[in-house]
Amino acid sequence: MSKIKNIEILELGEKGREISSPWSSTILLVKLTSEDGLIGWGECPTTLMTMPVKESMNEVKRIFQDADFYNVERNVKEFYKHSFYLSKSMEATSALSAFEIASWDLIGKSYGAPIYDLLGGKFNDDIRAYANGWYSNCVTPEDFVAKAKKVVATGLDAMKFDPFGNNFDKLTREGLKNAENIVGALRNEFGDKVDLLIECHGRFSTRYALEAGKALEKYNPFFMEEPVHPELEFGLAEVKRNVKIPIALGERLLNKIDFARFISTGLVDVIQPDITNSLGVLEGKKIAAIAESFGVQVAFHNAFGPIQTAATLNVDTTLPNFLIQESFEEFWPDWKKNLLTVGYTLKNGKFTLSGKPGLGIEVNEKITKDYAVDGMEPFVPNEPPWVVSGTYK
Repeated sequence: MSKIKNIEILELGEKGREISSPWSSTILLVKLTSEDGLIGWGECPTTLMTMPVKESMNEVKRIFQDADFYNVERNVKEFYKHSFYLSKSMEATSALSAFEIASWDLIGKSYGAPIYDLLGGKFNDDIRAYANGWYSNCVTPEDFVAKAKKVVATGLDAMKFDPFGNNFDKLTREGLKNAENIVGALRNEFGDKVDLLIECHGRFSTRYALEAGKALEKYNPFFMEEPVHPELEFGLAEVKRNVKIPIALGERLLNKIDFARFISTGLVDVIQPDITNSLGVLEGKKIAAIAESFGVQVAFHNAFGPIQTAATLNVDTTLPNFLIQESFEEFWPDWKKNLLTVGYTLKNGKFTLSGKPGLGIEVNEKITKDYAVDGMEPFVPNEPPWVVSGTYK
């Protein structure tokens, strides 16, 4: 009774909400139902590719329909065999990741155990979180400090932010000075009590990434994320050699082999796989094991919805080399906050899983009906979808 009987692909969003950031707009879910009525949920990302990913989910569906959900590795490799461009297609890997996650949800429910128990059990009881999405409409240092105080008041003691405004590829003198002033103001306000994580969004060519890194070293950032355009691996090596800030990246890498290349060549200090685009739970565990072999820590990327978060936390719980977990939870729109009726909690800066079988969640299916949408996510011409709204100025 372990075959997948029914597959539903769902797109959710808030009609009329013209904000393109994926953490506040659309999400894509898959709902797998087994022969004996168990339900497994998975999620995949949408960043200006909602419709291509949704169509890719229909391709993956053809492999998983009537498949045995216990055979996670076999089912993933079966799609790999058919999907000629999988290793280079984030649309395909994202779609496949959602089905992989949902399969683990079914497996856990069938055994009556949380996924982390099936992956080696608990290593970490407390999952430290850092805030993201908190700095909407922040432009000046004063804006950032005012919003950051509200974040710290919730119990979070680490926050990630992009201080570079609308600089792209190049970094003007004014842009660099403003970034220094923002980071400096936050460090002066909180001292060493709060960790500051610098987000570059892969926006800079090598010269300007070096300038940014050297200017911000003195503020002792926790890490600097994606300092150069993702294809500039030689430039990344130069930044790594010359900037005394730990380098983090990984949300655009698609499998363990991609990660192995960056890890083994010393290009990265912290890896940030995304469970929803790098082939799911089991691949995430394998990536973390490769990183552990080289003394590299793991801080999973997590920018979309609560099903992604639940899947990610299940892996975090098992990792000796876990570092910190990204969280947008406090800054989601209400419909996304209410998508789960049972799940994890975030309190005083720490995540705790429910301990229930599978992902440990129950989905509010009224939300899946009330917020069903069909089509591309919002598009804001003067603001890329990867920035926090109101900051690209």
